[in-house]
Amino acid sequence: MTAAQVIRTVVLVLVSAFAAHSATAEEALSTLRQSATVADIFEADHTNQFVIDIEAALARAQAAHGVIPQSAADEITRKANIRFAPTVAVKAERKIVQHRMVALLNVWRRALDEEAGQFLHYGATTVDIYDTVLTLQLRRSVVLIIGHMRDLESIMIKLADTHRDAVMAGRTLGQHAMPITFGKKVATWIGENRRNIERLKVVLVELDHSAILKGAVGTYAGLGERAIEVERTFAKELGLKEPYPDDWHGSRDVYAAYAQALALISRSYGRIGQELFLLQMTDLGETSEPRDEASVSSSSMAQKVNPSKSEALIQGGRTIPRLAEVALDDVVNFFERDNTSGPNATLEEISIKSEQNLKVAKELLASIEVNRDAMRRNIDRSEGFMLAQRVVFALSAKLGKETAEEKVRAVIHKALDDGSDFRTALTADAEISGILKPTDLDTLLKPEGYTGLANEEVDAVIAHAKRLAGTDPVE
Repeated sequence: MTAAQVIRTVVLVLVSAFAAHSATAEEALSTLRQSATVADIFEADHTNQFVIDIEAALARAQAAHGVIPQSAADEITRKANIRFAPTVAVKAERKIVQHRMVALLNVWRRALDEEAGQFLHYGATTVDIYDTVLTLQLRRSVVLIIGHMRDLESIMIKLADTHRDAVMAGRTLGQHAMPITFGKKVATWIGENRRNIERLKVVLVELDHSAILKGAVGTYAGLGERAIEVERTFAKELGLKEPYPDDWHGSRDVYAAYAQALALISRSYGRIGQELFLLQMTDLGETSEPRDEASVSSSSMAQKVNPSKSEALIQGGRTIPRLAEVALDDVVNFFERDNTSGPNATLEEISIKSEQNLKVAKELLASIEVNRDAMRRNIDRSEGFMLAQRVVFALSAKLGKETAEEKVRAVIHKALDDGSDFRTALTADAEISGILKPTDLDTLLKPEGYTGLANEEVDAVIAHAKRLAGTDPVE
């Protein structure tokens, strides 16, 4: 007996063994289809089950249009389960035939009756099947990723509500500008996260139209005269919408759009991570990441408590977009159906890394500590100058806005030269002290009183996010 014959015999034994344990296999299949994580979706058993489900959908669609016998489609559907094509057996067969699709079909056919075996994968091409597999995998990934982002939205809404009145320095170009609240800052994160969810929902719509069954060069040749109708029924059998009419395999723009959306999400959380990283600086201390008591930040500096999760988000914002570039490059493909850049592996990697990144973001934002006292101390470091605009408006009624701005600017310059604080400088100016009483200055120089409509802004952002959340896909 040749080595190939030995391997084929082993394969047959394995198929029989898996088929004999149908209850266990059904439980495993149920677990696979639930796909608790993005990594699960791309696992070998799960991928092979996608292939089998797609082939069964193809058979049903072909039978519905009279292309193959209904009895063949029924048999294929009845045995559309990886227990009839176990991964270990497929791997053994692949060593012989050196082709992933042929290996799976060969193993599966041995469990089918003769008629069904003849009509399995009838007229189809490997690239269409695996494009549709990838479409289903990315679609499922989008749903799971949106789930993580909805979790983050809830965490951030709670954070914004809790700290809606936590006054802090608003900074522009690294300088103290005017007071804001930490709740307002978090509201910008909520809005950005929600827009990214909406972008993923657009990608999901595109994926819904991305089942494909157009043949070796995209002309439907070999699939019969009813091929277009079969393709539409095929998509419907998979729970997808009417396929795009063009042969999009060579352009791959939908997959690139998916990758670019994940890249933008990673950048958004890179920004959040960087901001929290900077706010944890010893010189600011406005936020902090809790660490386990047993963890060590530095081998030589015991006093350090280094931020790790925020740093990881910065790193994710740098590495995930690099993977998206590969998917974007793949849009420039060779003719009809080449696959030179091997994008599937890249799309798998960017999907898994994106989920991991969002899990880190959840851990960070759910545990971040906000130091209101430090925020207030840091505001005081600018010695009242942060309220210059408010003072200008208070003087404008008497002096006019332009004159008031010139007056306040001159007072600030003199104060900086003299090393005095803003209140002292204002009081020392005879014209200003004649307009603004000490009690007026008490009010004007209180940062808590000059946060504009920050609270109303937080409320509006939260309401907007909750309204759109009602249209999100659910698992």
